[in-house]
Amino acid sequence: MLREGFTCNFSTLKSKTMDELKDKVAVIYGAGGAIGGAVARAFAREGATLFLTGHRLAPVEAVARDVVSAGGVAEAAEVDALDEQAIDKHLQSVVAKAGRIDISFNAMGIPPTPDLEASLVDMDLKQFSVPITSYTTSYFLTARLAARRMLKNKSGVIMTVTAPPARLGTPNGGYGPSQAAKEALTRYLSKELAPQGIRVVGLQPHGMPETETIREIFESRAKATGVTWEQFSGYLAGMNHPTRFMTVTELANVAAFVASDKASVMMGTTVNLTMGALDD
Repeated sequence: MLREGFTCNFSTLKSKTMDELKDKVAVIYGAGGAIGGAVARAFAREGATLFLTGHRLAPVEAVARDVVSAGGVAEAAEVDALDEQAIDKHLQSVVAKAGRIDISFNAMGIPPTPDLEASLVDMDLKQFSVPITSYTTSYFLTARLAARRMLKNKSGVIMTVTAPPARLGTPNGGYGPSQAAKEALTRYLSKELAPQGIRVVGLQPHGMPETETIREIFESRAKATGVTWEQFSGYLAGMNHPTRFMTVTELANVAAFVASDKASVMMGTTVNLTMGALDD
């Protein structure tokens, strides 16, 4: 399903705007969430023209309004990032309006499955496979369909977000395997697309309380073990070397750099942003 909504375009940006992404056209999936919204604002500050999408239009429109009120250029649309036809139709409209696609950023998320810490031995197939199917399908579709447009110009950046359970033996059903699959797909896509001028890069932050996912995980664990929010957040922060959380703004600033031409040699990798929680 594709439904377009709030649209605003400005020919000039305010003086505070940087220019690392000037004249770049960026499509962001999951733009209504904490990570997608922060990345949208960071990209806009660097001069990108934004096409923001999400499975619900209202929160995406709210981010678009923020961007425009700060002097940026943004258009919001309702796009199901698991629907190949909706993604393709939206990208066709982006190319028709902007002429090309320079950046595709997938920040699509799904609610954690019930009983996240249930034993794998006791878990049913659907519960295990939902996150694997959803995350990998969305990343594959958005990357593939963007790459087809980017190949014409032999230029572009495809990005996504993963999480430490991709590499840690953490009890979370199919979520960890889904993130590991996305990291593998990043490497495979890069191997194929880099010779054609297209970079593929992932970002791996660690548990940010600003995101809805972390709140939902906490609620699940609180029910199972009776931990308080202070105990849960303290545990997560304690895993990081500075014993504090990364903010979504900090993540977005890194995303803007990685998407820029200054990061031209970064490809086929997932950037460790766990603040020391995960050693490379």
